[in-house]
Amino acid sequence: MNQQPSNIPKLKVCGLTQFNQIQELMAMNVDFLGFIFYEKSPRYVLNHLSLEEISTIHHHGKTGVFVNEDADTILKIVQKAGLHFVQLHGDENDRFIGELRQKLDPEVKIIKVIRIGENDSETKNKILQTFNQQPATSSLQPISYYLFDTDGKAFGGTGKQFDWSLLNDLTIPLPYFLSGGISEENIGNIDVLYQQPFALDINSKFEIAPGNKDTSRIKKFKAQYLKDR
Repeated sequence: MNQQPSNIPKLKVCGLTQFNQIQELMAMNVDFLGFIFYEKSPRYVLNHLSLEEISTIHHHGKTGVFVNEDADTILKIVQKAGLHFVQLHGDENDRFIGELRQKLDPEVKIIKVIRIGENDSETKNKILQTFNQQPATSSLQPISYYLFDTDGKAFGGTGKQFDWSLLNDLTIPLPYFLSGGISEENIGNIDVLYQQPFALDINSKFEIAPGNKDTSRIKKFKAQYLKDR
């Protein structure tokens, strides 16, 4: 993974489908490459790239996004595609995550998505319940990172920003990815967060069409905004 000052968030670009764009992002030193393995997504990567093709991508941040997938299928995809991170974007409970953790190689880390809605109290209760499911001993934690995203009617990104200030009412026990409509227009708002994100997750705001990234815009965004704040 690329070294950078700790106060600068890392960058994850999700919903990748095109090999040439992946190569461009790697040349930019993007930290995480996100591949969506959810068939209902317009960015379903297996409509464009095979697991064997993904396995040839030599990058330490290859992330597979799954929605309520069974553990054996996740394990098969992780192994065949050579993934380093598993992002769970569905309703996976603590038992499932624990069992998946046991099956995965210890080097493969789990990112659990918490979808944030408009109801403040419901959102906070849901987040606290998720936090409480983590074992007290850090070495036993099945989840390595959280990812906060905007809740929607369907699974997957909405391209909309949730109220980031809600995170200031929480003590987040793990490093987290911030997602949900991140763009040049709202990136400055992360300064209000007491606990800064470990990484930013961008997707639809930097696309020409679903899965077709505007790599020049991503390069400009990274150069202008992901520097010492």
